[in-house]
Amino acid sequence: MMSNNIDYLGYAYASIVTLGGLIGFIKAGSTTSLVAGLLFGSLAAFAANRASTNPKNVSLALAVSLVLLLVMGARFYKSGKFMPAGLVTVLSLFSAARYGYRYIS
Repeated sequence: MMSNNIDYLGYAYASIVTLGGLIGFIKAGSTTSLVAGLLFGSLAAFAANRASTNPKNVSLALAVSLVLLLVMGARFYKSGKFMPAGLVTVLSLFSAARYGYRYIS
């Protein structure tokens, strides 16, 4: 059964995380960025798919958002550079708040 509750914001978040990993690899040659971007982007896309199927099934999406919020938040705090750590921190904060609200309601 197809749902009309497509999690467009979740898919956008997953795309940005994946794209960020690819850009980190292309610009800086960072294999770590590539692997992390592909891993977390894929997890976020899978989580968005689960949330699209069942809007209450957000535990994975919340977990991915919180992990990225903590990791990239720490990087942003240390570096003070908005790109890319600050951007991912802000996006992860909004994503975690959004999924957290769904999780508790």
